[in-house]
Amino acid sequence: MDPIRVVLVDDHPVVRRGLRSLLESLHGYTVVGEAADGVAAVREVQLTRPDVVLMDIRMPGLDGLEATRAVLSAVPSTAVLMLTMLDEDDAVFAAMRVGARGYLLKGAEQQEIDRAIRSVAAGEAIFSPGVAQRVISHFNGAGALTAPQPFPELTPREREVLDLVAAGLRNAAIAERLFLSQKTVANHLSSIFAKLSVDGRQQAIIRARDEGFGRP
Repeated sequence: MDPIRVVLVDDHPVVRRGLRSLLESLHGYTVVGEAADGVAAVREVQLTRPDVVLMDIRMPGLDGLEATRAVLSAVPSTAVLMLTMLDEDDAVFAAMRVGARGYLLKGAEQQEIDRAIRSVAAGEAIFSPGVAQRVISHFNGAGALTAPQPFPELTPREREVLDLVAAGLRNAAIAERLFLSQKTVANHLSSIFAKLSVDGRQQAIIRARDEGFGRP
């Protein structure tokens, strides 16, 4: 059987090295590429056309959710497995909406990562145990998940930007806080304004504060 071809996407080199070492220690994997941000991830996937992408969510510039959307648009046969620190309901469901086939939390055991990659490569969906239970509870109507978040159309990164805008920060301060370029912040704001159907920053602030954004 041909090895599973994997691209690693994470902005921390130590994490990528650890994942590469892990996969190289196991049978049946070939790491065909790495990327430190979403833009590079899309480019790497287009070049290598892997079976699976291990994708972080929070990264500078294009985040993992938007990168997943772009990756699956460019190479639909690739399976994306989120590997992140974000154990939040809105992040899980945002990942599902953009087409991720799995969601694992960093800190997962070697066997769990191995099983998850093989599962998504085979076309299955897989989640960390705690995440899976909450997904099941949600679709069973058990109400185990928190109440729906305002502005579900926004990505987690856009929600972070909107929260800081509502708190009164300007673009330069937001860029410094989130380790982004000011151009990237401006791009996020343009997307936020379009998704919220507002004319500009002031209207966005009013709507955001009405929903509790911008509070200390």
